[in-house]
Amino acid sequence: MRILIIGTGGTIASAMTERGYKAQLGIDEILDIAGIKPRNGEIIESLDLLNVDSTLMQPEDWVTIGRAVFEAFGEYDGIVITHGTDTLAYTSSALSFIVRNPPVPVVLTGSMLPITEPGSDAPRNLRTAVTFARSGIPGVYVAFMDKVILGTRASKVNSLGLNAFQSINYPDIAYVKGEKLIVREHPKFPGGEPSFDPRLNPNVADVRLTPGFSPEAFLALSNAVDGILIEGYGAGGIPYRGRDLLSAVSSVSKGKPVLMTTQAVYGGVDLTRYEVGRRALEAGVIPTGDMTKEAALTKLMWAIGHTSDVEKIREIICRNVAGEISEIKQ
Repeated sequence: MRILIIGTGGTIASAMTERGYKAQLGIDEILDIAGIKPRNGEIIESLDLLNVDSTLMQPEDWVTIGRAVFEAFGEYDGIVITHGTDTLAYTSSALSFIVRNPPVPVVLTGSMLPITEPGSDAPRNLRTAVTFARSGIPGVYVAFMDKVILGTRASKVNSLGLNAFQSINYPDIAYVKGEKLIVREHPKFPGGEPSFDPRLNPNVADVRLTPGFSPEAFLALSNAVDGILIEGYGAGGIPYRGRDLLSAVSSVSKGKPVLMTTQAVYGGVDLTRYEVGRRALEAGVIPTGDMTKEAALTKLMWAIGHTSDVEKIREIICRNVAGEISEIKQ
């Protein structure tokens, strides 16, 4: 059994400086402090790939991480990636689209407290990640607080608490108790050979719908980007009373993809449920079903990295690629 642990920085790699916590520890230092050691002839190797606060993580970094992961498939039985928590769910979702059909577990983890601090959750999360990396269950996952979440279903729901990540609209994959791994769900993927597909167009915008949001602002923004994700209310819909945002969306959606997710954490969007949702569908809005906002945004980047044809983008968004979406109504 050979496991590779890739470091990218984040809180887990941070130590206090004059300007606050900053990522500066290497993977070997982190593993030593956490007490992570090989077992039963196992080999654990490390790769310090990046060392940045995850707030600074960019789509180009996802490609760098994805390439390192893909190139490691022939040599390792499991891969762990340490990462800052703020954008970890974006990275886990992006990697799920960039690195298709991984033949081994690829597990992202991090911590809410630096490993250099007393009571840090880093050792616990690392043990969970390494334990699942030994499982042989292929796919991209997030390991946090003794649980394992499918990478395209993870979302950070707490900015400070240790139990920071939840699985959205999908069961937890597994739990770790001591040395024991309890698998609860075997995700089903479309299948195929492993491939590295890094075509991304990050020129997109995420717009949170608020009462009074102006059509003029939406149109101005649409001129600067190649795709838009709207975080709507509840099951979804576009306002047209008082301020006719619906007409603005309709004009933009003819030439650029306009997706809709929900501001609610659970449940997803169903644009067939209400009249305002059906009007949105008629205006060309592409529903994202029960995807997380992180999966919807990174999948949009990935889709428009492949094509500018709105109908082809619609087909990509509505198709399950890496367990990110259930069947949606249109």
